[in-house]
Amino acid sequence: MVAGAAALTGVLIAAQVPPRVYAGDLFGAVRAPGDAAFTVGHRGDRASAPENTMVSLERAMDELSYVETDVRLTHDGVPVLFHDVTLDRVAGRAGRIEDLSLDQVRRLDVGSWYGEDYAGATVPTLDEFLTALAERHDAKALVELKADWTTSGVRTVTDLIERHNLRTRVILQSFSIETLLAIRAVSPSTPRIMLTRELPADPRPIAEQLGVVGFGTTLKSVRRVPGAVTLAHDAQLAVLCYTLNSDTDWAEVHELGVDGIITDAPSDLDAWLAMTAPGT
Repeated sequence: MVAGAAALTGVLIAAQVPPRVYAGDLFGAVRAPGDAAFTVGHRGDRASAPENTMVSLERAMDELSYVETDVRLTHDGVPVLFHDVTLDRVAGRAGRIEDLSLDQVRRLDVGSWYGEDYAGATVPTLDEFLTALAERHDAKALVELKADWTTSGVRTVTDLIERHNLRTRVILQSFSIETLLAIRAVSPSTPRIMLTRELPADPRPIAEQLGVVGFGTTLKSVRRVPGAVTLAHDAQLAVLCYTLNSDTDWAEVHELGVDGIITDAPSDLDAWLAMTAPGT
């Protein structure tokens, strides 16, 4: 009876743990050289609206399968969408998101720097963004956790993802090994990408250690070690390149078989991909 109960308990526990998600589940089969990459709108559609605002993100989500954004924690622990270390560039004042409460962040104007039409645009919360994402059933998001995150901070993010039932539609990413390890500890089945300016010559060992589904890296990196893309694909790991905005760069990574291209000009990239597709 004891052994049977233990076996049943093991089955029940296993049933409660979602299976690990792999790159193919998220991005489809890995690309071969010349296959079209998928387009990712960098901080939304920055070509038409101020970055990381809801208007920019919603425009990208309405047109693309993938949108990218950045998350920082306010002083009172609320995840909000903001890229820079300081507020100067997009909010026109000194300070950092991490030093402000959510109420103070809400009063920031992050649209005037872009143009008069966007004056008064506010910093969205991650909860607001995920609500909009959930309403668009075909959209997925790459969410970068900026700087180093603790397990407590990561849990705040993964709890929101679970609450919106977006486990397989939100891919977390980070340059920080500490953050990636915190994600693995808190929610090992949450898909995640390692951001790196230097793609390892053999990316498989670090991918296995961190449990990532792929890498986001630079054109310079994949150009220097093109064999690394093949090794990543052999291990069913995706390779994405950031932030490419010219047809020259798009053509180069296209020939290397990169899976995804993160760009500030998603409409232009989509048009280029359509124009260069076989048979057109």
